[in-house]
Amino acid sequence: MSDATLTDLYEVTMALSYLREGMERPATFSCFVRELPPQRGFLVAAGTEAVLDHLAGFHVGHEDIEVFAEVLRRPVRDLAPLLDLRFTGEVRAVPEGRVVLAHEPLVEVTAPLPQAQLVETFVLNQLSHQTAIASKCARCVLAARGHPVVDFSLRRTHGTAVAHQVARLGAMAGFAGTSNVAAAYAEDLPAIGTMAHSYIEAFGDEEAAFTAFARCHPGPVTFLVDTYDTPSGVAAAARVLTALGRGDGSAIRLDSGDLGLLARHARTMLDNAGLPQVRIVASGGLDEYAVHDLVASGTPIDIYAVGTRVGVSADAPALDSAYKLVAYDGRPVMKLSAAKITAPGPKQVFRRPGFLDVIGLADEPPPENSTPLLEPMMRGGERRAPRPRLEDARRRLAAELAELPAAARRIRSPQPVRARVSHRLSVLTDRVRRRTEREVLAPYA
Repeated sequence: MSDATLTDLYEVTMALSYLREGMERPATFSCFVRELPPQRGFLVAAGTEAVLDHLAGFHVGHEDIEVFAEVLRRPVRDLAPLLDLRFTGEVRAVPEGRVVLAHEPLVEVTAPLPQAQLVETFVLNQLSHQTAIASKCARCVLAARGHPVVDFSLRRTHGTAVAHQVARLGAMAGFAGTSNVAAAYAEDLPAIGTMAHSYIEAFGDEEAAFTAFARCHPGPVTFLVDTYDTPSGVAAAARVLTALGRGDGSAIRLDSGDLGLLARHARTMLDNAGLPQVRIVASGGLDEYAVHDLVASGTPIDIYAVGTRVGVSADAPALDSAYKLVAYDGRPVMKLSAAKITAPGPKQVFRRPGFLDVIGLADEPPPENSTPLLEPMMRGGERRAPRPRLEDARRRLAAELAELPAAARRIRSPQPVRARVSHRLSVLTDRVRRRTEREVLAPYA
């Protein structure tokens, strides 16, 4: 069984019907987010690379046919038209690490209709989830205002595969490292970690625990100081670091309580102990809102470790995303359902300075002083270029966030930037709407 079975059942039944009806002409599907979640002024495109990997290796084999037949409770021979189906189409997409707005296509897939339909679920899954996480991570970096942010999400993400994605997307957004060993190794990221409260409890004495840890690990160390009483823990950490001469590069970690108050007290204690170089790491239920408030209040925290709330994008865990047919066999189509109207035709997003974006048709001339966001990624079912480097996406995102209007970057009550629709797309939309109402709705009026 292959990843071709990672799809909703109705994708299988529709694709099978298309094949039996001979409907295999090219179809274009557009994937976009209708409206941004509350407290979001922008989104960060992500998940494209996972989509391209899936499409490049997409193949419906014998075992997949057997799975489809089993779940449909039909003979295997009924599913035979799907056998050996591969993705042979084209993909245009916004590269990972670019800022996107509501209604702007993230990806457009053009392929024979059964192929483009069968991959819908996977495309939506990856783009929706990874874009939500990347956007959350980017907001954490903005909130930290230059302070390092690290990923501690592995233990509570919705699965270990998702945790790897969070570590990667955090790095793309500008995180300084991750606690996830596997992701750090696979993505060449700094691995960052400290110790647990259980470690302190096992020794029964904080100073003994810190000393043992420092003996085992050369170089800078980070001591968790709030197992029992935070001021006592800070004092014990200061004594050990001073006695061993290990202050340079080392840190203490605060994981609970009033982090602002505790950090101020800890900073004073460390400075008075002659350890101004020892940094303070904060963790424990942090996300961009908590980081924003701590930084804004001038709290002397040097590094922010974010975990659960970022790894699951707790305040906006899902996006109002869609994967909609916009053209079939050269004919633009659209959906007219209330509150879910779609615009017809393959599209392009033209970005002008200041994020004065224009959503237009893919074949229309670009507005003056604009650049297209969607780039050709696949042709004939194969990638057009090598996989881009994560560092390139990171630099691209940092540059775009710097250019984004300040109101959209706000952590609290942001004002989203809105793209406008080109004249040609507006004209086409009106024409297709009238045609659809005339040909489809009028007979039933």
